[in-house]
Amino acid sequence: MKGTVGELGEFGLIRELTSRLTTTPAVRLGPGDDAAVVAAPDRRVVASTDLLLEGRHFRRDWSTAYDVGRKAAAQNLADIAAMGAVPTALLLGLVVPADLPVTWPTELMDGLRDECQVAGAAVVGGDVVRGETITVSITALGDLRNHEPVTRSGAKPGDVVAVTGWLGWSAAGHAVLSRGFRSPRAFVEAHRRPEPPYHAGPAAAGLGATAMTDVSDGLVADLGHIAQASKVRIDLRSADIDIPTQMSDIGQAVGVDPLQWVLSGGEDHAIVATFPPDAKLPARWKVIGEVLNPSALPQVTVDGAPWTHGGWDHFGDGEGTEER
Repeated sequence: MKGTVGELGEFGLIRELTSRLTTTPAVRLGPGDDAAVVAAPDRRVVASTDLLLEGRHFRRDWSTAYDVGRKAAAQNLADIAAMGAVPTALLLGLVVPADLPVTWPTELMDGLRDECQVAGAAVVGGDVVRGETITVSITALGDLRNHEPVTRSGAKPGDVVAVTGWLGWSAAGHAVLSRGFRSPRAFVEAHRRPEPPYHAGPAAAGLGATAMTDVSDGLVADLGHIAQASKVRIDLRSADIDIPTQMSDIGQAVGVDPLQWVLSGGEDHAIVATFPPDAKLPARWKVIGEVLNPSALPQVTVDGAPWTHGGWDHFGDGEGTEER
């Protein structure tokens, strides 16, 4: 479709966006009314929200609108899965300048729709408004299916720490893009379009997970939230954390220890959880540490020592001021 958002107008843009959507059985009433209606058989709704701001969380010269849509949906739907819930619906709030080509928001919607389909959810509504900076606001909903939510506060001394999904791939891809390259493609694509293991969240709940989160701010940082909430110490074993050969090659090329990406890089949205020591974990789960009594303050250590490289903080002064 040719033209700009301003030429199409608010209601024309809304019609164009909603015409691209699909639905699921959980959606009882989709876009077009004052609000959507989504089934909640459990009688509890799991909800999460997030913002992506152009120039800080994405760059149009690095990522297509479709990429941004996939990423925006993934990081919110992963939060739902990390509670042990099944994603059901997503709402979009979109701020765009009037001179933006219509193809950008329509391709964004295609990305949102397709990522929702991967997770078994659907876009059910939202709002658009004119503004100077592209801003994508997402609210995701989920259903617990009669299970209790797996929170950050249930880890117990003696539990094991296990992870499923990629670690450090997005950060390695960010490093590649920051230096003006577009390969290795697998890592660049991991940064543009994370692939959370959505089904692993509810599955972990069924396996008896005592605490769980997705890796959005970095493995150590996100496990730090569990340590604080559960009042425990979590110790990771670096020798048990897989680092692909190609990631090591990237690290050597750019002068970065790839372990830093694995432990401090975020946005892969892997699922990390604590389990009782006798839990029978499938092969997809990799045990990488253990939960201990806190020796002082609750914290995360690596091979018994504090990890000082931190993680992502939206109000911090660390790296990652763009495309994070």
